[in-house]
Amino acid sequence: MMAEQQRKKLRVTLVKSAIGYEKSQGMTVRALGLRRLHSSVIVDDTPTNRGQINKIIHLVKVEEIEP
Repeated sequence: MMAEQQRKKLRVTLVKSAIGYEKSQGMTVRALGLRRLHSSVIVDDTPTNRGQINKIIHLVKVEEIEP
C-alpha cells in the first residue's frame, strides 16, 4: 500500500493541436483529460498512462512531479 501512495505523478500539458493527426491520437488526448491547448492534467505514472503519453508525445510536454 505504501508504494501506491509514493507513486510519482506526471504533469501533461497539451502544446500542439491534435487536428490533422489520426483520430485515435485526438481521442487519446481527450482520454487523458486534456481539453484545450496549453491545458494541463496531473496523472499517475502508470504503464497505461505512459503508453498513452508515448502515443501523443509529439503533442504534449511531460514533467515528473514528486509526491
